[in-house]
Amino acid sequence: MTAHASFTARARTDARDWLIEADEPLASLQLRSGGELPGIIASPALLELVRKARVQGLRLARSIRAQDDFEQVTAWVEVEPEELGEGCTIGLSDWRASPLREGDGNAADWRMAIARQLSELTARLGPQQELIAVDTGTAELEPVAQRMRRAIGQPWTDFVAFEGNVHQQPLHWRLLDGARLRLEGSARRWKAHLVPLGPSGGTSGGFELYLVADEPVDGRVRASEHRPGLPGSAGLGRDIAPVLRQAITRIVGNAETIRAQLAGPLSEEYSKYAADIAVAGEHLLALIDDLAELEAVEDERFTTAAERIDLADLARRAAAICGARAHERDIRIDTPGAGEAVPAIGESRRVLQILLNLLGNAIHYAPERSQVWLRAEIEGGKARIVIADQGPGMSEEQQARVFDKFERLGRSGDGGSGLGLYISRRLARAMNGELTVESAPGQGARFVLELPAAGVAGG
Repeated sequence: MTAHASFTARARTDARDWLIEADEPLASLQLRSGGELPGIIASPALLELVRKARVQGLRLARSIRAQDDFEQVTAWVEVEPEELGEGCTIGLSDWRASPLREGDGNAADWRMAIARQLSELTARLGPQQELIAVDTGTAELEPVAQRMRRAIGQPWTDFVAFEGNVHQQPLHWRLLDGARLRLEGSARRWKAHLVPLGPSGGTSGGFELYLVADEPVDGRVRASEHRPGLPGSAGLGRDIAPVLRQAITRIVGNAETIRAQLAGPLSEEYSKYAADIAVAGEHLLALIDDLAELEAVEDERFTTAAERIDLADLARRAAAICGARAHERDIRIDTPGAGEAVPAIGESRRVLQILLNLLGNAIHYAPERSQVWLRAEIEGGKARIVIADQGPGMSEEQQARVFDKFERLGRSGDGGSGLGLYISRRLARAMNGELTVESAPGQGARFVLELPAAGVAGG
């Protein structure tokens, strides 16, 4: 780095973007922000600048904002990458610190912003840490991600090996936040970060899970670069979806960082703009997932597994996953009793996917302080589950269109794709079942999922 007499502090990073040397006052800021020395850079703004300089091989300079639990800092930073991407040298000048104002956030927020930036596997979990959705952009983690996706509803802890004494059950989420672990098929060590999604930091809304590696993959290849599709398939959704998902996830993460003012103070107007960007990004992610799923179910070679399942148990699991959303609207979900069992033949995760879609729609359309029913039964060699709500209901014309592709029945403002019910019916039929609706205006709706009962033909 060119000599600069006015540098307040100098520092060095390695290929992992770890801060391995740092002068004061940067060293103290690193430690007060919850980081370690050596350790991953604890300031999201500085981390982003260093990563960009290292990856692009460019000398970068700009003003950044940082903070810990006590101070807010602004500084001019110059970052110069070393040869072969081995790390960077950092020079800081014009360092200015001021007391942290109330409401400016804390070091925990910063650490979570860093986790979102660096995570290579993310998952949405239910209140009991059960898997709801899993995503990765790293080829190395695609096998474990696929195993998790096939086991939606199971605890995520079933798919990792913890270091130390964290293996003891049951596991409180606070014991897992920050826990070190190993993943099958990966030689790297990983760290788990859990974000509770309930009100006031509670867990009723479930969790976000981020897995961050201690070191990057050499010459990392994204899963999207070689993820195989079905033989002979054009693979538009399967090939493009991971690329789009990765880019939009970064947009959402950055928008959330801006909205929470983690990179420095911001006017309320711009904070709201950032919140709108994050919401729009989440809608785009949902649409991308739907389009990728649409391509899969419409492929003539698409098949599902024939497993022995319990429809009543899956109904209870779906209700638990959607419980927080129902609670927000004061809607009661009435499920099959704890001892009730309705054996059927189908693929467990696909049936749960259908139930989550149907139950989510019921909660969306049902009025506040109403009730949604799930009933499971066997009749005439068919296992059946009914999801009924007290919503506005549908006319005969609407019922005839409700399973059509991209049909949204007037839902113009909620970001839905109009593919959920279409995909759900395709999945039901792929499992030798059927999905139908019974309704009338003003009398709610009853969606009926039928599958072969276990022990009869097809089981």
